[in-house]
Amino acid sequence: MSPETSKPRPDAAGPAMEPEAYSRMQKSARDHLWMHFTRMSSYDQADVPVIVRGEGAYVYDARGRRYLDALAGLFVNQLGHGRTDLAEAGARQAKELAFFPLWSYAHPTAVALAERVANMAPGDLNRVFFTSGGGEAVETAWKLAKNYFKLTGRPMKHKVISRNIAYHGTTQGALSITGLPSLKAVFEPLVPSTFRVPNTNFYRAPQHGDDQEAFGRWAADQIAVAIEDEGPETVAAVFLEPVQNAGGCFPPPPGYFQRVREICDEYDVLLVSDEVICAFGRLGHMFGAERYGYQPDMITCAKGLTSGYAPLGAMIASDRLMEPFLEGTAMFAHGYTFGGHPVSAAVAMANLDAFENEGINQHVLDKQDAFRATLEKLTDLPIVGDIRGDGYFYGIELVKDKATKETFDDAESEKLLRGFLSKALFEAGLYCRADDRGDPVVQLSPPLICDQQHFDEIEQGLRSVLDEAISHL
Repeated sequence: MSPETSKPRPDAAGPAMEPEAYSRMQKSARDHLWMHFTRMSSYDQADVPVIVRGEGAYVYDARGRRYLDALAGLFVNQLGHGRTDLAEAGARQAKELAFFPLWSYAHPTAVALAERVANMAPGDLNRVFFTSGGGEAVETAWKLAKNYFKLTGRPMKHKVISRNIAYHGTTQGALSITGLPSLKAVFEPLVPSTFRVPNTNFYRAPQHGDDQEAFGRWAADQIAVAIEDEGPETVAAVFLEPVQNAGGCFPPPPGYFQRVREICDEYDVLLVSDEVICAFGRLGHMFGAERYGYQPDMITCAKGLTSGYAPLGAMIASDRLMEPFLEGTAMFAHGYTFGGHPVSAAVAMANLDAFENEGINQHVLDKQDAFRATLEKLTDLPIVGDIRGDGYFYGIELVKDKATKETFDDAESEKLLRGFLSKALFEAGLYCRADDRGDPVVQLSPPLICDQQHFDEIEQGLRSVLDEAISHL
C-alpha cells in the first residue's frame, strides 16, 4: 500500500458544499466564530477547515474530502462517528425529559448512570458528581478536597501538587493546576497554592535514564519532597493523569503509582487520578487506574463517557469523602446547571451499553500491540526520536538529532509544527495533533474501533509527511 493511500481520494469523497454556500459560510466563520486555542490570524488568507460529517473512523469536510480521525476528535470519540444508537438514545430522552437540574432533585437517567459508573470505578469510589466536562470535573475535585479537610478539622490543607507540562483544564483553578507556563502567563495571577514536580518522561529522564523502575521511584519521591517543602499540614491533593497527555504521552514507569499511593497515605494527601482522556477504553480499561493497579481517592473523567455525542463529565469520589456531607447542615456548595443533563446521561448509558455489547475494551487490549508495532516502523526516520504511550494513546517526539536527542529551538519548532506539519498532515488526510507543549510531538488517539487497516493508514500518512518535514527546516 503506497503512502498516497492516506490522502483524500475521489473514491473516499463525500458531497461537496455548493461554491456560493461554501463562500458564505467561510465569511461567516471569519466574522463571527471565535475558535478555541486558535490563532485567528491564520485564516486571514486561508479557509477555515469545516467538518460536516463523520462515519466510523473518518470525518468529511465541506469540500467533500475525507480524513482519518486519528485523534478521536480530541481524545473523545471512542466508538467512531455516525452512531445512530447514541443519537437516538439522546432523542428519546429529550422527548421524555429534556432538562432538569440535579440541584436538590434527581432524574432517573442520572441515578442510573451514577450507579453504573460507581460500579465500574475501582475500590470504594461510589459517589458520582456530574459536570459538563473535564475542566469542571477538575475544579470539582480541588474544591471537594479543600472542603473535605475543612469539615474534618484540617482547614490548612488546601494546596495541590501536579506535574511539569501536565494539562488539567482551562478554568482558573484547573489552569492553576496545569503545569504549562506558556498557557498560564496571559491569565495570571491565577489561583495560588499549586506546585509542580517532575513528570515521567523517561526519554528525557534527568535521573536514572537507564533504569525505568529507579526513575519511577525517583519521580514519585519528588512528590514527597514537595509535600515536605510546603508542609504536610497544607497539602490537600496530588493530581496525576495515568498517562500524561501534554508533552506527548508519558506512561508511568513500573511501580510509580504504587509509590505515589504510599506517599499520599503517609502524608494524608488525596490522590486524584485525572482521567479526562484515559478513562473509558483509551487504555483498554474503563479507568486508567485499573491498568496501572493503583487506587485513587477521586477520579475526574469526561470525553469518552459519551464518546462525544453529548457533553458530560464527572468527579467520582470515595465514600470517605462523602461522609462529612451526610450529617447535619453540611453541604458541598458547588454545582453546574448542565451537570448530569438528562440527554447527556442517556447518551452515556447507550455508550456504555455499546462498550459492553461490542467488547470495546477487549478490542483495544487485543490490538494495542499491533498499533504500537505499526507506529514503531517510523523509528527509521531521522526526525523520530521516541514513540511512547499505551493502549490507543501515543505520542511521537520529533528531534533535530537522533543520536544526541537534541530538540528544535523555538523558531525551528514554530516552522516545523505550525509552518508545515499541521497543515501537511491534514492535507494528507490525517487529523491528529502536532504540538510543542514541551518538546515537539505528534499525538495519536484514534477511535477505539480502529484496527490494522487504520493503523497502516496512520503510519503511511505520517511517514510521507515526516519524511518531507526535514526539507522544510
